[in-house]
Parts: sequence; C-alpha cells; structure tokens
Amino acid sequence: MLQRVSSARVVVAGEVVGELTRPGLVALVGVTHDDGPAQVDTLARKIADLRILHGERSVLDEGAPVLVVSQFTLYADTRKGRRPSWNAAAPGPVAEPIVEQVVQALRDRGVEVATGRFGADMAVELVNDGPVTILLDV
Repeated sequence: MLQRVSSARVVVAGEVVGELTRPGLVALVGVTHDDGPAQVDTLARKIADLRILHGERSVLDEGAPVLVVSQFTLYADTRKGRRPSWNAAAPGPVAEPIVEQVVQALRDRGVEVATGRFGADMAVELVNDGPVTILLDV
C-alpha cells in the first residue's frame, strides 16, 4: 500500500524510529507465504518509479524519501465471521527478511529510506497528500 505524504513518522514506545520531514511516500508492506526475490524486485521498482508525486514525477525523479513500514494486517481475511484471519500473512521469521530486502533494494536504487520497527507496536503518523493511496499487489 503506497501513500503520497507531505510528512510521516513512526513512533515506538515514545521514540521516533523513522521519519519523513519532506514529501515522499509511505509504503506499508505486507508479506505472504510465497513472496520472494521476484516480488521484492518488482515492489522496489514500482515504489521508486511510479509517477504519483506532484507533476507526475517519481521518487527517483524527485529524490523523494520513502518510509517503509511492515504491516501483516494487509493480508487480513474478513470474509467469514467478525474476527479476521491472518493465515495469508507470512510469519515473522519469513516476512522480516523480505521487508529488509525491499528496503535494501530501494537503497540500491538510490532511494532515501526510513523504516518502522518490525514486529513492534508502532504509531504511524502521516499527512496523506492528495489524498493519494495506491494498492500494489505484486
């Protein structure tokens, strides 16, 4: 899930662990069981190259930062009952390295990346610019 933002930050236990102080993107990244290198590369390329910033420009065009936040709840299945199922979300030991690979792939493309803290209870604060929110399913 991508959101164009004018600012954003992640707070864990009262400490700011990741922050964007200028316009960029927040990437909420969910990982499922069969995600791997192909999905990492596609996701990083899309985040860096999509022309969703002002003036139809990309993160790479603008030198804009990206805040990557892991979010397993993107894989919630709410079709039955009142309690979501998380079965489609990969477990932490599988998901964490993939989220880290997305971060590294973005950095390898020259993108400035801030992050949340995997598995932590995070307060994500952002100012959605537009609003622009895009679901990427790779």
